[in-house]
Amino acid sequence: MAESTSEKARVTLREIGLTEYETKAYMHLLKTGATTASQISNETSVPFSKIYEVLNSLERKGWIETRSGRPRRYYPKSPVEALEATKLRLENTVKDWRKSVLDELQPLYDKREIREKPDVWILRGEYDAIAKLKDLVGNAETELMIALPSLTKPFMSAFLPLFEGLVQANVKTFIMVSREEGLNREALTGIGEVRIRDNMFGGGVIADSREALLILGEKKPSLIIWSDHLGLVKFARDYFQHLWNTAEKT
Repeated sequence: MAESTSEKARVTLREIGLTEYETKAYMHLLKTGATTASQISNETSVPFSKIYEVLNSLERKGWIETRSGRPRRYYPKSPVEALEATKLRLENTVKDWRKSVLDELQPLYDKREIREKPDVWILRGEYDAIAKLKDLVGNAETELMIALPSLTKPFMSAFLPLFEGLVQANVKTFIMVSREEGLNREALTGIGEVRIRDNMFGGGVIADSREALLILGEKKPSLIIWSDHLGLVKFARDYFQHLWNTAEKT
């Protein structure tokens, strides 16, 4: 069991972004504590010609620290601390990617005289749906129409953090929730106008009358669709408006 757990940990470190040599060096430091570069090289398969490059990289990535002296000694940081440092570094990297894509690549797409045919995607799995949901809500500029029947409860944890910036961004938000227990209506207070509606077969989000994420089903989501097809988005918006007009004000 210990060997299995150790192998799983090695695979995880590789997935996080550590190289094979970095993984071996860090795992060795966790077992032995403070030690020198030569000792790490002698007791692992990391070549001495590579050991300082490996340790310097681990230090930059936030997984180890050094203490000056002769010889210099290396200490492992706690996995919790190292993982948090990695998370922050990845979040900053993603922000840089997003800025580059939006500032440089998106304008190239928007300037095309002939746009490709509109898309209709069937999303396979909750993670794909949440990722698309975050993108849709994050890019909203003027209006969001949101329907949250009881079947959308698995998505609520993803919805709520996205709403925090809507008020500051002056995005007009209409939220229709199911009467069934389980949805935290109080958490939606202050985000936008909230109404209660019975018998919603499906739910979803419509952004700027431009794109829609539709969640269909009864007790749980059975079909999740994203589209920027103008006809489909208009139909979804008109249907939402019909339900909204007859919903109960909170």
